[in-house]
Order: sequence, then structure tokens, then C-alpha cells
Amino acid sequence: MDQFIFLKPGALFLLWMPVLVLASGIVAILKSRTLLKDLFKIKRPSKLGQFNISVFLLFILGLTLLTFSLSRPSWGSKENKVTKMGRDVVFVIDVSRSMLAEDIAPNRLERAKIAILDTLRVLDGDRVALVAFAGNSVIKSPLTLDYNFFREAVYNLSPDSVARGGSMIGDALRKTIDGVFQNGDDGYKDIILITDGEDQESYPIKAAETLSKENIRLIAIGLGDENIGKRIPITNSQGQKVFLSYNNQEIWSRLDAETLREMVSKTRGGNYLNVSTGTFDLGEIYRTLIKTQEKKFLEEETTILREERFQYFILPGIILLIASLILEQIQFGGRKKK
Repeated sequence: MDQFIFLKPGALFLLWMPVLVLASGIVAILKSRTLLKDLFKIKRPSKLGQFNISVFLLFILGLTLLTFSLSRPSWGSKENKVTKMGRDVVFVIDVSRSMLAEDIAPNRLERAKIAILDTLRVLDGDRVALVAFAGNSVIKSPLTLDYNFFREAVYNLSPDSVARGGSMIGDALRKTIDGVFQNGDDGYKDIILITDGEDQESYPIKAAETLSKENIRLIAIGLGDENIGKRIPITNSQGQKVFLSYNNQEIWSRLDAETLREMVSKTRGGNYLNVSTGTFDLGEIYRTLIKTQEKKFLEEETTILREERFQYFILPGIILLIASLILEQIQFGGRKKK
């Protein structure tokens, strides 16, 4: 037989309850002068005395068994094999300073992070990766099923996540193709690109064409005001909020929706979602555009499941408690007749 263990050993602390009830019962019995007198003068206890003690002991034993079952006693185990199916999805997120513009609350970057975290509730088996980009690109999370690790990577995103400023969308997509995705498995790869679309001659259209050749679908989400744009807040050396400027002119960042639309048009099944300054539920978008798609075999995982035996204790405990209540009612009825 496998090792006997408690899956919730902290619950054993609750055993103080039946011990306390038992101690209280003993004290009550010792304080009963009538019972003490019977114990000393009568060699053979009365049926009523035996009956009282039986009810009490049944109640204590039943309560002990129920309390013991809460600790989830276990012995024995079995193997459980789970086949995991899913897709490979890479979130490519713009962390350039233009993403600090506040035309979507609280700002473009924070809204993008919130949106990505919203997808965790609907992933259910897909491998995810995270690539941050500005003037260069950094893989913050490789393809993984460890959603907690992925969540932490998203939480830590900021303009400081990459070493160089700017906005190179094309380079980010090429980095994703070469550094994240594995060869083969065509048709099971998706990129979710979240950006304001501003690019500094990194040839994003050509990068999108490469995605199409690799059979990688592109879903682009454009954040920001497409018409007037918004200034980019930064903190100066005195800790004051100011706006980014160049040659004494404040820089206004606008959503370049045209580039993003052209990019997705170059990929098979591509989608462009013009969020602009509105609200959006990326979890729902994910469920609609990705979760319903065909999935591939990812891995087979074998887990060891402990055999819980709490039912061996909880059922007898309930029976003993019910028996004690029934006997108590019988006793009470007998006394009443007398």
C-alpha cells in the first residue's frame, strides 16, 4: 500500500473540537453528585447511566471521524494522462514611448497590458509567448503553457523593457518568426500585434508578406487617436510631468491605421481591429478568432493522482452522529413517559 498522507493536514487542528466536547462531558459527569453516588454505591450501573454514556460516546466518535475526514486522508495513487491540444500564439506589443499617450485610459500601453491579461481566462491549452518592441525587439516569454510566468512577463512591460527607443514593427515580426516559432506545424500559428502603428522604416509590409509565406496569421490591434493624436507624457529630471518634444516642438502621436490595414491584408486570414480610443475585450476577440480554430498536438502530460479516502471516515461519522441523535430522542421520550 502507498504511503498514508493527509492532503490537507492543517485541518487536523480542528480535532480540538471533539477533544473539547469530550473534556466538557467528563467534567459534567464528575460534577454530577447523583452519578458519583451511583458509581460508589452501585456496582452495576443502571441502564439509564449506560445509555447516557453510549449516546455521548457515539456523538464524540462521530464528530471525530467527520473532523478527521476534513484533512483529506489519502493512500494509493494512479496515473492520469492528459493530451494537450492548442495553438501557438505570440503577443507582440509595442512598448515605445508613444504608447504612453493617454488618448485611451489609462494610456495605450497599460490598456494593451490589461487586454492581454484578459485573454488568460480563455486560453485553455494554447501556448503563448510575449515579444516587446520599440527600437529593437526582446523576447520576454518563449512559447509556454506556464500562464503564471507569462502573466508576470506582461505585468513587467514598460518602455524600459527594450534597450533602444523608436518603433520597428517589421523587425519585431521578423524576430518573432526566427526566435519564437518553431519550424513546421503550419497553420497553427498566430500573432496578435498591439501597437499604435507608428514605424520607422522597418518595412512592416514586407514582414507581413513573410508571415503569409510561413502560414502565420496576423491579428493587428490599433490603439490611439487616428486623427488629431495625443501628446506623449514623460517625467523630467525634477519629477514633473511634461510632454515629449523635439526641437522645442511637442510631439503628437497618431494611430497609423493605414499601415496596419495593409499589413493584415498581406496575410492569410488576417484581421485588423481598429480600437482607436474605445474599449475592447481581447478575451472575447481571442475566443472568436483563435480559440475556435483548428488545434495541434502539443504534449502528453502524465500526472499522479492521489486516491482520497475521506469517504471512509465521513460516512461512518454521519451514521454515528445520526445514531446518537436517535438514541437521545428515544431516551428523552422514555424520560417523558415516566
